[in-house]
Amino acid sequence: MKEKISIGLLGMGVVGGGVAKILEEKQVLLTNQIGVPVDITGVLVRDSSKKRSYEFSVSKFVETSDDILNDPTVDIVVEVMGGEHPALEYILKAVKSKKHVVTANKEVMAKHGPEIFALARENNVRVLFEASVAGGTPIVSPLMRDLVSNEIKSIRAIINGTTNYILSRMALEQADYGDVLRDAQDLGYAEADPTNDVEGIDASYKLAILSTLAFRAQVKNNDVYHEGITKLSSKDFEYSDELGYAIKLLAIATRTNGEVQTRVHPALLKKSEMLAKVDGVLNAVEVETDLTDNVLFHGPGAGSMPTTSAVVADIVNIARNVAGNVAYPDPVKLSEKITVQSINNLISRYYFRLEAKDQPGVLAEIASILGENQISIESFIQKNVNDSKGTAELVIMTHQAKEEAFQKALADIEGLAVVVNLGNMIRVEG
Repeated sequence: MKEKISIGLLGMGVVGGGVAKILEEKQVLLTNQIGVPVDITGVLVRDSSKKRSYEFSVSKFVETSDDILNDPTVDIVVEVMGGEHPALEYILKAVKSKKHVVTANKEVMAKHGPEIFALARENNVRVLFEASVAGGTPIVSPLMRDLVSNEIKSIRAIINGTTNYILSRMALEQADYGDVLRDAQDLGYAEADPTNDVEGIDASYKLAILSTLAFRAQVKNNDVYHEGITKLSSKDFEYSDELGYAIKLLAIATRTNGEVQTRVHPALLKKSEMLAKVDGVLNAVEVETDLTDNVLFHGPGAGSMPTTSAVVADIVNIARNVAGNVAYPDPVKLSEKITVQSINNLISRYYFRLEAKDQPGVLAEIASILGENQISIESFIQKNVNDSKGTAELVIMTHQAKEEAFQKALADIEGLAVVVNLGNMIRVEG
């Protein structure tokens, strides 16, 4: 048995500092869990003189990655730098050097996961990445281990805390997107440039990872359709509430007949559903399987300590095997036969609203276009009649229809002379 497990830490920001703090302060607990001590032998930093939230031994700071990646004594490389480059290159070099890797990097894993998994298998090392999705809420490990006897049918998830906070506030206060976004930025929940969050990009990274694990398919971020929340207004929340729905930014992955469909977009959920009740910055992942039916994972999706918790759990997981000299290659073996299906093939119900001239025959014209595309109306309500403009707002819910057909119908409806303004469209889940 090894006398200790040596850790090389790439990055000493908020998460890196948290990892160092926990490994030092909980040394006794972790040693009891692993069987031998864990020791950080080197930390890659850009500036060793920078003041940090956790005061770590400066003597262990290094300024080149080679000091860690070429060190034969390092057992596990922990990457908590963020960003695609040079993190990707460091991870690949670590694996090629037959070092185990723990990372919190969702972008790298979403874009390069299949390549990394294949390389890890070739070099008989493990790459663990629990913190890359949903922060401190375990979901990667259950998909890799606990649910392996299950055939996973679908995943529906709220996996971006920023957008969930914004949508929760918009629903509660019936406020507009721009006002709530500014508040979220002031509170530190949203970045100065919130694009990755509010356009669904961050969630698409995470869904690519979850889809890869759930279906053992080679799903990358550019395979995931994504649509953000910027078009939503207070009207959508008012009308959806009246109809008995909540609005959430959902990440959805399904598998049917050897094909996977992955998408991120706002969706209407019945208020009675568990996911509809997940508010604020919390995350939740609902997994439907053949053996367990629906399983819900719910908890914090970000933050220093929740993310640190996930990173340290992965370190302990690997360290136990290293300490006992037990070969434990990464179990992620992906199929090349599973293809990713376009969203154009989606079958869904749809909500849309529009402003139209308040005159006889308007609904008939709209219904005619929908009918030409094999789409039927489930219900409609008329709102906000404006006598001075001679307009009214129509809110329409459809029965199930094919995405491609609905998008064509919507474009034709927008071109009608009686339509003043096409407001918004939201897909309906459940």
